[in-house]
Order: sequence, then C-alpha cells, then structure tokens
Amino acid sequence: YLLGVKRFCHIPPPICFFRRPFLSSTQKSILSGMTILSVVGLICKIVGALYRIPLAWLIGDEGMGTYQLVFPTYNMLLTISSAGLPVAISRMVSFTLARDDPRNARRIFRVALCLLSTLGLIATLLMLVMSPTLALRSGDPSTQPGFVAIAPALLLVCAMSALRGFMQGQQNMVPTAISQLIEQVGKVFVALPLAYFGMRISVAYAAAGVLLGTSIAEGVALLYMVVIYQRKRAAFDALPQNPDETPLAVRPLLKRLLSLSIPITLGACIVPIASFIDSGLLLNRLVDAGIERTSALGLYGRYSGYVLTLINVPTALAVAISMSLVPSISSAMARGDGKTMRRQSSLGLRLSFVVGLPCSIGMSLLSSQILSLIYHFDTPEALRVTAELLSLSSLTIVLFTVVQSTSGILQGLRKQRIPMYTLMAGVAFKVLLNYTLIGMPSINIYGAPIASLTCYTISMLPNLWYVRKYTGMKLDLKGILLRPALATALMGAVLALAIRLLPSGRLWTLVLVALGVCTYAAFALLTGALTRDDLAPLLRRFGRGRAPKKED
Repeated sequence: YLLGVKRFCHIPPPICFFRRPFLSSTQKSILSGMTILSVVGLICKIVGALYRIPLAWLIGDEGMGTYQLVFPTYNMLLTISSAGLPVAISRMVSFTLARDDPRNARRIFRVALCLLSTLGLIATLLMLVMSPTLALRSGDPSTQPGFVAIAPALLLVCAMSALRGFMQGQQNMVPTAISQLIEQVGKVFVALPLAYFGMRISVAYAAAGVLLGTSIAEGVALLYMVVIYQRKRAAFDALPQNPDETPLAVRPLLKRLLSLSIPITLGACIVPIASFIDSGLLLNRLVDAGIERTSALGLYGRYSGYVLTLINVPTALAVAISMSLVPSISSAMARGDGKTMRRQSSLGLRLSFVVGLPCSIGMSLLSSQILSLIYHFDTPEALRVTAELLSLSSLTIVLFTVVQSTSGILQGLRKQRIPMYTLMAGVAFKVLLNYTLIGMPSINIYGAPIASLTCYTISMLPNLWYVRKYTGMKLDLKGILLRPALATALMGAVLALAIRLLPSGRLWTLVLVALGVCTYAAFALLTGALTRDDLAPLLRRFGRGRAPKKED
C-alpha cells in the first residue's frame, strides 16, 4: 500500500525514494511486512476453517444456519464502517513520517480514531436497535439474540482498525498480525464453550454464544493493540520534528481520509453486500421452492457453514500468493521495469492455476470422503446432498484464484477500479441467478454454486484481458494453463482409481488426500507445470530461495 504514497499524497520528487533502481531498506521492510500479513492471513483462515469443525458438532446444521444468517449482516456493516480507513491512515501516517513530521502523524491518528469510533458506535447502536427487524428480514426471528451478541464487535473492531493503520503507517506489521491471531484463537477458547452452554437453552442461544465469543475475542485483540500502542508511544514521541511542517487542521485531514478510503471501501463492500443479500434470499427462496423452513435452515447451514468453509481453505492460499506478488509488481512499475512486471504477472497467473486446478478437482472427487471425515450428518441423504454441493462448489476455487491473482496484478498496476467493476458485474449476476434458480423446486439449493461459478467467470474473463492489455505480456497458455491442467488430469485419474480400490473410512480418506497431494506434486514437476524457477520469487520472499541470477 505504501507503493501508492507518491500518487495519493503528492510527495515531491526529492522525497520520493521509488526512483532508485534497487529496493531500499524501507521498501524491503514493506515487502517483509506484506509477507508477514500474507502468512498470518493464511494461518488465520485455516484456523477459522478448522474452528468450524467442532462448532458444527456442537450446534448442528440448524445452529450453523442460524449463525450464518447473522454473520453476513455483521460483516457488511463492519466493511462499510472500517474497510478503507485503515489503509488511508497508513498512507497518510507514512507520508508525514517521511517528512519528519510525527506531530501531524499523531494528529491523523487521533482524528481517524475519533472517526472510526464514531462510525463503530453508530453501527453497533444500529444493529442493537434494529435487531428485531434484521431478524425478521433474515427469515428466522430466533436470530435476534445473535444480532445483539455480535453488535459490540463493530465498535471494538473499528477502534482497533485505527490502531492497526497507525502501526502499519510506521511499517510495523507485527501488531496487526498478532492481533489477527488473537481474534481467531480467541474464538476457539471463548466461542466454543459459550456455544456449548447456549445449546442447553436452545439452538438460537447456542449461535448467539458463538457470536458473543467473537465480540469477546475482538475485545481481547483491541486490548493487545492498546498495550502495544502505549509501549511504543515514548519511542514515537521521541522522533525528531521538522520545524518547517505546520500542524494540519481537522477538516482537511477528514477530507483527505475520506477521499482515500471511500474508493477502497466501495470495492471491499461488493462481496459482503452480496453475502448480506444471500443470507436472507437463500433461505426464503428455499421455502418458496417448497422446502419446509426447518429443513431449509439446515440445508442453508450445511451449504454456508460446511461447504463454503472448506472451500475457503485453499482459496486462503491463493490470497496469500496474490498478496505476496502485488508489491513486487508495484515496485517494478515504479522503476519502469516492464520485463520484471511481465514476469511477475505471468508467475501470478501460473501459480493461480497450479494451486487452483488440483484443489478444485481433488476436492470435487473427494467431497463425500472429506465431509464424512470432518463433519457429522444425521442422515445419509444429508451427506449426499452436501457432498454434491461441495463437488460442484469446489470448481469455483480455480476461478477464484485466477480472479484473485488478476485483481492483485491490476492493483499493483494501479488499476484497482477494474477488478472492482468486474466483480460488481459478477455479483449482480450471482444475486439474480440465486433468486431465479433457488426458487425452482427442481434446482433449489444447487442454484447457489451455479450462481457462484457464473459470478467468478464473469469477473475472471475481463480481468485476464485487462492484465494482458496493461502489462503487454503474451499469455503462455501452454505454461500457464495446459501443463497444470495435464498434471491435474493425471492426479484425478489416480484418485478416481484409488477411490474404487481402497475401502471407505476416515483413515483411508487421509490416505487419499495424501495420495492426491503427492501425485499432483510429482506430475506437476514431471510435466513442467511447476519448477524451481517459477517459485524462486516467492521462495526468496520467505528467505529459502537461491540468490537471483544477474540477468534478473
């Protein structure tokens, strides 16, 4: 994000350090910080996915459905109130610190903290007051305790976002990363016991206990950020102040914060708003399709709580890969190094197919075995339907990884509005198809994965075209697509044969998963889909790769 400082904050030429032909120590620290956030983000998503496993055992399909009806509303309000401002804070703080002006950096933080706290308080009160209305809108009045339980988290996360942005503006990513881990780990140790005790009352209170655990975990993470801020406050106050810099007024600061944050917020709101719409739409349309409400709630809970959670694990890896490539593309663009920019863009596309294709096909083939390994199902019919949903939904993994990779490339090229528009078009079709297909009795819940496949296809195709246009790269279909596809097909053939020959059981499911991973790795190296040269930029980011060649 700091690679855009010159553009957004109008740094004069003598201050802008991106004209240098090699990475400075400041830029290296930025790349290191992005790596920290990428790795921790991956770990958090994996922990979040694994956390759903005991949660599903505790509260069941109906409880997961109730939980999933509440969470999209919270996520949407949280995104609207806090998505863009932390990035704006970090940009403005880094700009003022580059000019030896910690006084205005502190002023930016204080103004942003007041703004974010106000927005968070409004969002919290809005959810508390409107909890009965939100519960009725979701189609299940029993969700009202859940809306009340999750409401305080909006204020807590907004206040924490200001502290995160302030730390990131100082190029210190570690507090943000640790606070994210506290959020996820806190849910395991707090939300699960609350769900257990809530289940003694009712399913609705069990879901509310999970959401209350989220609020408590956010409070602990905020407390950690406050402690870190107080510990580093003395060192920050000791920074030298440039006497030529005048204090900034509050109104210009607010104007600059909003001008930077609004475009980012708009782009970040697309998917949460779609999820918010789906949270009420899917359940009601299932009822319209002739499914009894309790059965519809369980079906929605298995789809949103089981299927989508499993899909999020490999897509988290795709997000981490994409994030690690964005700064290198931005840096190459800032230096005018078109060759490196095209090479890194090609690498991003290659890795998206190398990761996405085997995950899609492997999870599709092993859908029933994986679900049986992780979750408990009351009837064989419930397992069959959920396995069919996972088998179809897993095909979105490869589409999502390509969308994520192309979006990262375009953001690195400072074309961040393009992926926002393409995703907006895809989400519009997704909502339309959800409404149309799920209401058909012959399709019902199967319309949801079909809509997702359409959404990411619509977003992916123009993204690929714009990447080719703005990078000037030639799409090497053989290396980017055909070789990973061949390795995936060979892996799929081995898995299909093994499924027929091996007996069923949880131990054998682990054997099948390991077999899929090992065979794909072997076939990927054999076909040339994956080589050390392809991974060298990523490995160097983690400090394990060989030194770059001189011609690089």
